Amino acid sequence: MSDIIKTSAMTRLRNYFLTGFIVCAPLAITAYLTWSFVGWVDSWVKPYIPIRYSPDTYLPFAVPGFGLIVALVLITLIGFLTANIVGRAIVNFSERLLGRMPLVRGIYRSLKQIFETVLSNKGDMFKQVGMVEYPRKDVWSLVFLAGEKETEINQKLDRGGDPLIGVFMPCTPNPTTGFLMYVRKSEIVLLDMSIEEGARLIVSAGLVAPKVKHRRGPDAEAVTISNPKLEELQPARSKRTASSLPNK
Repeated sequence: MSDIIKTSAMTRLRNYFLTGFIVCAPLAITAYLTWSFVGWVDSWVKPYIPIRYSPDTYLPFAVPGFGLIVALVLITLIGFLTANIVGRAIVNFSERLLGRMPLVRGIYRSLKQIFETVLSNKGDMFKQVGMVEYPRKDVWSLVFLAGEKETEINQKLDRGGDPLIGVFMPCTPNPTTGFLMYVRKSEIVLLDMSIEEGARLIVSAGLVAPKVKHRRGPDAEAVTISNPKLEELQPARSKRTASSLPNK
């Protein structure tokens, strides 16, 4: 009887510990990452702030986040100045100057295009989540679809009624790295989960799966790419006619 009581007490303590860990771990990791980011920005910005304007000079302790506030104000001010004619002229001159540098221009243009796509409201972000058979048959991988676009790749490799779709297959647990692939439209199976739910599924290595959506709501966005039919994914089976049956 005492062994049963001890086992029950240990089970409860373990459950309490796991519950507390689940509550505290995300909060601790979030606080650590936030504090590290603030400290990283402060270490870059504070050395350029004049001593007489720094609150660390007048206070007996360092003020965390002051460099981050200064950086946000400066970035907003630069954006305001760039919005007028003089600012645009300066930016265009700087871009032309960078465009004459063989190595720097490629890096600058690539980074600018990435930031414009990610931060701009008009950017063509990933639209849907899908599944493709990779790396072999009957093994499926999660991919993000950017939608159908007319590119040089489509002009040279498209088939009639079955175009190539650019998909990004992220890696677990870091969804910012992965592989860019072009897959036939008929070989992509679309999912109803959102991009955020798909990213959460990848980061958690499949442990945090979104709830199953049995049907789309009336306000759901229209699907631009239709799912392939099941018979299109499987090889056609030859039908045996009555004349081909063996004689008894």
